[in-house]
Amino acid sequence: MEDFEPKIVAFACNWCSYAGADMAGVSRLQYPPNIRTIRVMCSGRVSPAFILRAFESGADGVFVSGCHIGDCHYGFGNRRAEKQIDHARRLVEMLGLEPDRLRLEWISASEGDKFASSIREFVERIKQLGKSPVG
Repeated sequence: MEDFEPKIVAFACNWCSYAGADMAGVSRLQYPPNIRTIRVMCSGRVSPAFILRAFESGADGVFVSGCHIGDCHYGFGNRRAEKQIDHARRLVEMLGLEPDRLRLEWISASEGDKFASSIREFVERIKQLGKSPVG
């Protein structure tokens, strides 16, 4: 499956992770173009329903990123995101998908390099897993 290019949906927090993605672009850091980024106001607002809908719509992997713990602009959003992602991961497993198809990462606005490297690693992992059987 060398020519398999996974489709990745990335939910990025407006305040930190989306700015980190922008920093990666401004810094001309290379990462695969496989992702479609959806800006959300807070990673804690990414419900399991959004994640399941992404898989249902053909995503091979879902990447959720937010502010570091303690740095959330809404105080507790990233703690809520952890709970939401844990719940979504259980649902993903119940559907028969590998839990590695869902990744949560804390990325600040100044961490463009971390955003790019996290996306590269995630795309490689999804390539190993192959096409999602759901979409």
